[in-house]
Amino acid sequence: MDFQPSILRDGNPMESLEKQLLCPICLEMFSKPVVILPCQHNLCRKCANDIFQAANPYWQSRGSSIISGGRFRCPTCRHEVLLDRHGVYGLQRNLLVENIIDIYKQECSSRPLKKGEHLMCKEHEDERINIYCVTCEVPTCSMCKVFGAHKDCEVAPLQSIFQGQKSELNNCISMLVAGNDRIQTIISQLEDSCRSTEENSEAAKQELCARFDAFAALLEEKKTELLGRITREQEDKTGFVQGLIHKYKEQLEKSSRLVETAIQAMEETGGAAFLMVRPQPLKPSLPMGNPLGTIVEASKGGRLEKIEQGYENMDAFTVSLEHLADAVRVLDFEPGNSTLKTPLGPGDEGPS
Repeated sequence: MDFQPSILRDGNPMESLEKQLLCPICLEMFSKPVVILPCQHNLCRKCANDIFQAANPYWQSRGSSIISGGRFRCPTCRHEVLLDRHGVYGLQRNLLVENIIDIYKQECSSRPLKKGEHLMCKEHEDERINIYCVTCEVPTCSMCKVFGAHKDCEVAPLQSIFQGQKSELNNCISMLVAGNDRIQTIISQLEDSCRSTEENSEAAKQELCARFDAFAALLEEKKTELLGRITREQEDKTGFVQGLIHKYKEQLEKSSRLVETAIQAMEETGGAAFLMVRPQPLKPSLPMGNPLGTIVEASKGGRLEKIEQGYENMDAFTVSLEHLADAVRVLDFEPGNSTLKTPLGPGDEGPS
């Protein structure tokens, strides 16, 4: 318990001391006060137990064996108090406060009562307010009941009403404190849920990015493979055509030489000289012949290979990606979890 320095400077130190000795729950002087570690505030043991029971509805004991410990919050500073398996009975009693209360009560009992220490009736100035009008719900004096405004009302002892309402207020305070503890627990759970949601969302985003990156890498790998096949087909076809071009150029060169020889033969006017011209044949395997035979053979045309019509066409390497585009457009998450749902493509079979 913390005493304020202002107590010593107060004009009525006993009254200030009494305020320091009041339990914040029952608003009465401490009864078997226990100190709440580590905040050092005090509560009646019964009040502390009421708060503890309200905050821990499932805490129970069997005989002298306690099932489990628990926790509650200090009603003064809201500090969370953790208890062991002994519950409230494990808290230390504040013997110093108990001794101060005993001394205070002894001092109060030895002092004579003064008129100003009690509330007096406004209608009957010499009468103390000592009863409670139940009908009007106000405290009053005996004279008001006998002769005054409350003579026809139902009354009750002031102390009885005071204790009843104080007990009810005490119960309400305990319920409010327990309710505050439950609300604080819910707030903590919601904050934990918010943090978990953010962490799980970040993990889901990373997993989604990893899946799309892997899919993009697979597409890039397939594209490289198909481009390689087109390149190899291009090299095969252009290589074959380049070979044919080389052969036709050789034949053209030989044919041009033969034309020159034939023109020279045509310039001869004598028969013997004309027949002496021996041009080389187009093919090395053939014997040298006369001009007419060689030219006739050359005029028949070469027998080199030719390419078919549409040989340069590359339509066979066309790829249709429409089914993949449709699958990507309808890509979505599986109901109930964060796993991506991949639609079936052409030729895929669903579950039987």
